[in-house]
Order: sequence, then structure tokens, then C-alpha cells
Amino acid sequence: MRRFLAAVGLCLLLPASALAAPQHGLSIFGDLKYPADFQHFDYVNPDAPKGGKMSLIGVVARDTFDSFNGYILKGDPAQGDTFDSFNGYILKGDPAQGVELMFDTLMARANDEPDAIYGLVAESADLADDGKSVTFRLRPEARFADGSALTAEDVCDSFRLLSTQGHERIRITIRDVEGCEVLGPQDLRYRFKGDKTRDLPLTVAQLPIFSKAYYAKADFTTSTLAPPLGSGPYTVKDYKPGQYVAYGRRPDYWAKDLPVNRGRWNFDEIRFEYFRERAAGFEALKSGILDLREEYTSRDWATAYDFPAKRDGRVLMEVLPDETPSGAQGSFFNLRRDKFQDIRVRQALNLAFDFEWSNTNLFFGLYDRTASFFELSPLKAQGTPPADELALLAPMRDRLRPEVFGEAVLPPVSDGSGQDRRLLREASRLLDEAGWVADGTLRRNAEGETLSVEFLIDSPVFERILGPYVKNLKLLGVDATIRTVDEAQYQDRLKNFDFDMISSRFAGGMTPGDSLRVFFGSASADAPGSYNLSGLASPEIDALIDNVVAARTREELNVAGRALDRVLRAEQFWVPNWHKGSHWIAHWDRFGRPATKPKYDRGIIDTWWYDPEKAARITKAD
Repeated sequence: MRRFLAAVGLCLLLPASALAAPQHGLSIFGDLKYPADFQHFDYVNPDAPKGGKMSLIGVVARDTFDSFNGYILKGDPAQGDTFDSFNGYILKGDPAQGVELMFDTLMARANDEPDAIYGLVAESADLADDGKSVTFRLRPEARFADGSALTAEDVCDSFRLLSTQGHERIRITIRDVEGCEVLGPQDLRYRFKGDKTRDLPLTVAQLPIFSKAYYAKADFTTSTLAPPLGSGPYTVKDYKPGQYVAYGRRPDYWAKDLPVNRGRWNFDEIRFEYFRERAAGFEALKSGILDLREEYTSRDWATAYDFPAKRDGRVLMEVLPDETPSGAQGSFFNLRRDKFQDIRVRQALNLAFDFEWSNTNLFFGLYDRTASFFELSPLKAQGTPPADELALLAPMRDRLRPEVFGEAVLPPVSDGSGQDRRLLREASRLLDEAGWVADGTLRRNAEGETLSVEFLIDSPVFERILGPYVKNLKLLGVDATIRTVDEAQYQDRLKNFDFDMISSRFAGGMTPGDSLRVFFGSASADAPGSYNLSGLASPEIDALIDNVVAARTREELNVAGRALDRVLRAEQFWVPNWHKGSHWIAHWDRFGRPATKPKYDRGIIDTWWYDPEKAARITKAD
């Protein structure tokens, strides 16, 4: 899912029929950095040369509709085995990485602003002063890759497909979009229902645009390897399931000279290589098959990069700052299972994980402990709730856990021994209270059922991390196991919530909003493929999400987010993991890049370029 659009600041007291002046760009709270006559984003080189290729590791593309105002699901993106589809917008299949490169959206993200977007297919947007509708005027020159015109009919039909047949995650996000109305060949209007409409202009402006004529003949619900017709900067050039997919830059791309694209999309080819094992992917970097690799394993970053090409400077290791909120990485309990319903069980299992020992002995001290669902963000709750947060929480005090009104819940801190006796004793006491009593080596309830916990993973790399945790759980009498499955089985079990505990990361944006419902809302608790991994279903959490969505200023947003964070953390439906405020990048020295990195993105695929002189020096050195 690619990006969302935001709304300009409005006077909500004017009549619903009134429209603001057409805007070249939109942001949630009305603060735009770039004027109407801007020529390019500040973080690009407008004269970047075109050519060459970049090859990266292929992963299972679980997220082709990303959002700067919401969350995306990010496990440690170990490479997937393969892909079987070029449709990343339905539940079926495992889509190839990079499918979003083929599709334009109405507006495009500025990655140096928290939540601003500027015209791409749409040259302007008029947002009704009551926020109930937004009208877009399209550029008449917009074209699909076959040369056919991209019109309002295509935009509205794309909405129809996504809202009726798209992935449940998308459908939940756009459920309050009442309709898309064609006003003319280049004019359309989206209408919204309800009172929580702040984020909906963002959402609809970032939906991918499909060809109505193409999908009149093709079945949108089918997982297929037939490359679709798009209008974006790239098209499928070549592919082989299980090995690679290559996207070729379109020299006839209709929007290549627009301000939002100038200096971007410089590689003639973007190629994703697939490997069954992480080790094979690393060897591919060393041998030059891969041009660039982002490292997610602290041990490898600290110890594995001592090879000839690194030592002689042909491969560079760089730490790029990550100024986006870290979000929340952890192991999530599946609350759909009765054994996790008692919070004392969840608290006990939380106490058994020794982060301090793991950080020292496994992670080379490179991480910080995660405590919040909005880590490294102004929405992270700290200390006791102040008056502005209490104003939101107090009306539901009798339905919230008492911990919400004390110090914000923090994960336990161990003595770093790996088996902190104090914490394990407390965990044992909680399990006893919850009715799980040890009968020698195992804990059983009154019905004689064993307390078992299976950790579902798709990469052996997690076994070394979970192993010490499982050992502590067994000391408590918990029948804890690790189940490593292949990517296809993992995806199937994930989609159908067939797990006890699963590790993942929710990576959020600067302006979270309606898409929080996909992760924590009751409507998504039992929707197949939902990101609500734990199955949270709480009217109070729903109401607090409503407050986030309804915020009209960034300060209101921060207060509402901190109140929500307190309640989520008090439920203890996860075992928090760790985070860092940077990206670890290793790449062959074949590329140029702008002097400025976009603040809220890596900027690698869309702003770097191939440098023939650097590449020639490397080849000569080989």
C-alpha cells in the first residue's frame, strides 16, 4: 500500500457545500513546505543521470499500500522464497516486491514533511470545508503504459475494486468512503460519511489507480503473474519466480518531468533477487550479485562484514539516520486463545524475557528496549497522565485497567543474568494466581490442560533470540516451543491467526490516524489477513482511536495518541522487543546520491543513481 494524502487546514464552520480554493498539495494540519510553483523536492538532485541498475534482496511484499499517517506491519524482512502474484492489493497470493512501482496515485508524498502530498495524477484538490468530500482535477496528459488516457473513470473504478474486492486491510481503512463520483473526464469527487473524516482525503489520494478497461477483461481477485497495466514509472521487465523480478524504467513515463518526480526514478532497472536462506542473500552481496543490503541483524552488522571488498573500500557500510517513529516491535499474544485471556498469564510470560542479557550477549549492545507503541514519537506516553490526557481517559475509568492512571506501563528490567530470580519468582506467583499450577515440570489448569506456548517464526535467525526466552519459560513450567516454517506456511498461518505468539513490528508515521483501526480496532480483530495480530476488540480502544482520528491540531493528536498508548500498554498483549534510530546499509560503491537524505525515508530506490565512473573503478579493482 503506498502512501496517503492529507488535508489542508479548514474552517469547519462553513456550509458543507463550500469548497476551499484548489490546492497543489495537501497536509493534515495545513502546513505545506513547497509553494505552488516548486520545481522539485529539496532532497533530490534534479539533474541526476538516468541509467544503470540497482539489485536488492527480494522479500515477500506484505505491504504494497503503505501510509505515512498510519502503521505498516514489518517483521524483520528476511527474504522470502518466491512470489506468485503481481497483484499486491488482494488477500490471495504472495506478491512480488516492488509492484507499487507500476501504479501512480492522485498525489505523491514529500518525504521531508510529516504528512504532505503534492499533485501527481491530480493537478489539484478541493476539500469541502466540512471535510465531507474532496474533489480532484486530473492532469489531461496522464496516461497508462499502453498510451491510453487515465481518466476519472479509472480512478473511481479503482476505488470500486479496492472497496469491494481488495485486501481486508484496505477495505477497513476506506470503509467510511461513501463513494467516488465521476464529474467529467478529468474531474471526480470522493464523498465521506460519519464524523471522523480527517484522514480520508489522505487515504483516497494514495490509492493505486488501475485501468478500468484492463480489469474489465482481467479478474482483479485472481492471484496472477500476468504483469498488470499501470501508469507508474516502471513496468515488469523480466521475472522468474523463486529467483528474481526486474522492473524496467519507462522512458515514456508521462509524469517523469513533474515536480514530484524530477530527480527521482533514476535507475533503468530495479531488480529484486530472491533467496531461500539469509546466508545466501549475504553471500550474494559479497559476490556483487546484490548491489545493496539493509542489515537487520546486530550480530552480522558487528561481525560479518569483514570480507575483501569491504576492507578495500569497494563495499561501504553506512548508518543512515532514521527520523521516523520506531513504532512497536515485539512478540504478540493471540488473545483469541483462551489461555491468554488472563492478563496475569501475559504479565508472567513478559517477565521471563531478559532483554538486558539479550542486548549484551546477542545484540552487541546496539539496541534500546521498546516500551511504547509510538516509540521515538511525541505520542509516546510517559509518567503519570497529565490533565489533558485524563480528560480523555477519566470518562471511561471504570472500564479501563487501574494501571492506565498510574505510571505508564514499562517492560521489566532484569539484572542481566539471563535468569533473574526475582522476576521469575514474580512470574511464578502470577501463574499460580491465574490457576496454572506446577505439577512437577509442567503447569496445568483445573481441567488438566497444559500451559503451552508456541512461537511461530519463518527464519532460523530468530531461534538464537527466542532460545533463552524459551528456556526461562520452561523453568516456569510452561511448555514453550519454537516452530520454524517456510514462508508460504507462515503467511497462511498469519492470515488465519493460527499461532500462539508471533513476532512483528508495527512501524508508524508522524501522523497516525484512521489506519490504527487496522491494528487495534475491533472491526479488524477477526478479519482474515488483518494486522490486528492479537485480536484486540475493545470499545474503549476504539473510542480512543476515534480521538486520534478527530484531532484537529498536532498537539491534540499527540495528547490523544499518548492516552491511547497508555491503554494499549496496560493490556500487556505483547512482549516488547527493541529498537534503534538508524538504518544499517551496506552497498557497493557504484552509486551517487543527493547531498540531503529525505528526513522521513531512506530515499535509496527513488533518489540515488548509478555512477558509471565509480562502477568502472570497482570493475578495474576486481
